[in-house]
This record gives sequence, structure tokens and C-alpha cells, in this order.
Amino acid sequence: MVKHCAGLPLAIRVLGGILATKNNSLNEWKKVSTNVKACFRRDTSDVKDVLALSYDDLPPYLRPCFLYLSHFPEHYEIHKGRLIQLLIAEGIVSPNEEEDCGEIAEDVADGYLMELVERCMIQVCERDIATLEVKTFQMHDLMRDFCMSKAKEEKFFYIVDQSNACSSSTDQGFRRISMHEYCRIQCIKSTKLRSLLFFKEIPIEALRPRSLVSYEEGESRLCNPLASILFISIIGISLLKLQGIWTYMLNNFKLLRVLDLEPINDFFGCKLPSGIGNLIHLRFLSLRDLSFVRSKLPSSLGNLRCLQTLDLRLERGSCSHSNSIYVPNVIWRMLQLRHLYLPSKCKSRTKLKLGTLRKLLTLVNFNTKKCYLKDLINMTNLRELEINGPFKIEDFNEELDKNPPIIQANYLHSLSIISNEIDTRHLTHLLSCCGNLRKLSLAVEISKLPEYHYLSSNLVYIKLIRCKLEEDPMPTLEKLPDLRILEFHDKAFKGKEMFCSAHGFPKLESLSLMYLENLEELKVDEKAMPSLRGLEIGNCHNLNILPNGLRFITTLEKLKIESMPKTFIAKVLQGREHDPFIIVRD
Repeated sequence: MVKHCAGLPLAIRVLGGILATKNNSLNEWKKVSTNVKACFRRDTSDVKDVLALSYDDLPPYLRPCFLYLSHFPEHYEIHKGRLIQLLIAEGIVSPNEEEDCGEIAEDVADGYLMELVERCMIQVCERDIATLEVKTFQMHDLMRDFCMSKAKEEKFFYIVDQSNACSSSTDQGFRRISMHEYCRIQCIKSTKLRSLLFFKEIPIEALRPRSLVSYEEGESRLCNPLASILFISIIGISLLKLQGIWTYMLNNFKLLRVLDLEPINDFFGCKLPSGIGNLIHLRFLSLRDLSFVRSKLPSSLGNLRCLQTLDLRLERGSCSHSNSIYVPNVIWRMLQLRHLYLPSKCKSRTKLKLGTLRKLLTLVNFNTKKCYLKDLINMTNLRELEINGPFKIEDFNEELDKNPPIIQANYLHSLSIISNEIDTRHLTHLLSCCGNLRKLSLAVEISKLPEYHYLSSNLVYIKLIRCKLEEDPMPTLEKLPDLRILEFHDKAFKGKEMFCSAHGFPKLESLSLMYLENLEELKVDEKAMPSLRGLEIGNCHNLNILPNGLRFITTLEKLKIESMPKTFIAKVLQGREHDPFIIVRD
């Protein structure tokens, strides 16, 4: 069958993906062979015929998932987590099926995407270093072209790009619109619109009179004396026009289920209008990195009772002097929320109530100063938790076992803590409640790590940043049976010596030591780290030499040295100047 693919790698891979789904059944392979031969008997046959064959071979539940990928621009790196949230919000994968299949909708959607990967219809770009799960992927240009043509044929969506951005209006029959180029929102006339995704910034220059602005060497400047007087007025007019964009959207797209404004990081209005609460059908709302002159969110957000994903991480684009976002205490009304991303700097008149969000899977930027710690115990489905800010436990009992549990989520696999205010005892109690944790990232100042038995034995990835540990953490961490990746960054340890004992770190594959300014010696005993494949050392200026114990590690494949003293580098390279497994960077 390969000879029919005209030597095209994509066609060969796609054909292999089709065969891989046939369970080595001879009859099914023969059917595929017959179909391939039939395609290439035509005079006009080309690789598109093989791609069409792969589409025709898709089961019904995979076809809309595949067609949905045509929303994304050419060469766009698609983040799997975001795509899964969009698929669920669109109803392509329904949460209502969870009880029937015994899996949550996110796992079902993930399985669908992995089927497309196995069929070679999408290409993996990046995998999670800890779990090896796919993080991002892309579509081959030819596959994307075929996907787009099929989606247009089935009127699956409408793309606004260079070919039609200036047209007077879009087709009124489409329910999904993907904005690849800037166009006036008022050009969209579809009152049945369900999905509006942006992939291009709306430039403020598009709203200014061009005669006031000139460009030289990539920089804009005011080109006449009157401009400085009129500039403030122009900004005011621009903001009014931007508010007009909001008004048009909120008045005409009342059936929206998906509104993704994340890529628009230029001015998008003086504030988020209260009319946002009229979009009661919304399932997905992303305001990430949007710029508002007034970073105050309206209480009408509480009307969005169907929301499943809410991203309020506005701070990067915020024009507020305080760089703090006001969030009204209405999120507790959104009982269907599955993914909540709070602002990193959040202000509210009272603490945010989140205890009603029992379906929550992702919670980012939680802190005990702005939220109630007790609410975490109700989030039994939580999988990913990021604490950013103060973490304190009130009425804490000195005997850890006598404190009530903080979390009862059996599926919590990822925990990240960024805090300047944390008691080591509180951290210990929190970690003791996370028995199934696989990924742990700590950016907190603590003198020593919690004892080994308080850490999850399922941990495969640990990253420590700015912890300023005084005691050597290796005797604790080397006991973790499944730990594969360990990273010390930016003053994570301020001691002088680290020691890895025999039989320690049985599965460790990657060790990174970066910006440990006081580290003078790393000792590795024989039979320690028997599975180590990669070692990275950088900006550890007091480290004199690599440990002798490394010579016993036969699995080591890559040694990366970065910004280390010349004497250290000379000792490493002695007699091995051309060894490809040693990478040295200034």
C-alpha cells in the first residue's frame, strides 16, 4: 500500500494510522488496501484522497473533534487543556455522559484527541515532562487544508481572515466564527452565533484617525503640534468605540456559549460592561490578559450560571495602577464551574465564597486572604490547585493529626504554591492531605522540607524555587519511589553540601541544579540514581567539581553545563572536549 502514497511522508503516516486502528485484522487491512487502490486509480488522485480516506474512517464521535481543529490558524500550537475545555463548552463532548461512561468529560475528550494523534491526523509538539502526556500539538499544513475544506463543506464554522476581513458581513447561517484577522465586529450579522474565538489582536490604531499617527522604524509618534492636544480626546473616542464593540456583541450574540478573548491584549474598553451578565448561555469565558482602564468586574457575572470555564487572569494587560482586579462575590452562583482561574492580585469587599463549586477540577490563584480555606474540602473532584499568596490555617493544632483535613480530593494530582507567608507546619499538613499528588511545585521560603511520610509516594515531579532550604533535602527526597524529575532553582537550597546515598532516587531520570550560589559539593554514592539520564548544572559558582559517583551511573545521556566557572568547565571537559553528550553554554 505504501507505493500508492507517492512517497509522501504524511500520506504514509496517515495510512499507518488507519491500519493501526484495525487490530491487525487481515480482512480489515484488505478493505483498507482496496480503498487505497480505488483512490489512486483515478487520474486526479493525490495525497488528499488518502486524507479523505482517513476522515471517512473516523467513527462519528471523532469527526466533530477533528473538524473543530480547523478553527485554529496555520502553524498554531494548540494547547490541549484549552481545546478540551472548548470541546466540552461546545457540547461536542458532553458532561451529561459522565455517569454513563464512568469518566469525566475531560478524560473522554482527552481520549478522543489521543485517537486523532494515533491516527496521525494531528502532530504532537510538546509533552509534559513529568507525566509525558501531550501538552500541545499542531496540524500538518496539508491536513489542515483538508480539515478546513471539509469544515466549510459541512458549514461547521466561518473564518474571518485576509480574504474576507473587509467584507460587509459574514454568512448569517454560521454558528461558529473564528477571527484570524481584525474586522469590525458589526460585520458579523449571525444572531444564532454560538462560538466566537479571537486569534488576532484588535489594534488600537484601527480606531484612531490615521492622519495623527506616523510610523518610523517600527515606532509610532505624534506628527504635528495639535496631536498632543488631541491625543487624549482620541483615546477617549477610541475607548467609546471599543465600548461600542462590547455593546454590539452583548446585544446581538445572546446565544453565545463560547467567548474567548484571550489573544486580544490591546485596549478592549474602559471596563467590562455589566451587560456580560446577559450572555446566560455562556459555558466558556476567557478574559485573560485583556486591558481595561478600570479593572473592576461587574456583579452581573453571577448571572452566568452555565459557565464551565472562567478565566479572570487580567493582570498582564491591566492598566490599573494598583494592578489588582476587583472580583465581586458572585462566583459561588456558578454551580457548573469546572475550571476557575482567579486574578493573581484580587481584591473584594469580602472573601470570595467558593464552597458551592463542587464540580471544580482546576483552581488557580487561590489564597486564604481572599478565599475561605474551608471551601477546599467541598471540592472533592479537584485535580489541579495553584495557591498564589498567603496560606494560613486558623485554629491550628500543634499535633498535625488532630487538625481537620484541608482537601479531600482523591484525584488531586498537581499542586503549586507561590507564597511569602506560609508556616512550615501548615505546609506539612496540606501536603499530608494530598495522597495522590504527582506534581509538586513550591516557591515558598521554608527552612526544611516536611518529613518523607508527609509527602505523596506517587510524586514523579518536584520543583523547588526560592525555598532557601537550610537542611539538605536529598535524604528526604531520595526515598520517593517514583520520583523521575527533580529541579532546584533560584536559591532553592542555601546550604553548602548535598548528598545522595546508595539506592537513593531509584527512578530519577532528570536532576537540575540552577542558581544555588552556596553549593560547594555534590556527593553521589555508588548505586545512587541508577536511572539518571540528564543532569543540568548552572550558575552554581561555588561548585568545584562534578561528583565522582557519576562514573557509576551508566544511564547518563546528557550533561548540560550553563554559566559555570571556567575551572569547573575545564575539569568536566578534560579529555572529553568533543563528547556530544556534554553541552556547555556561557
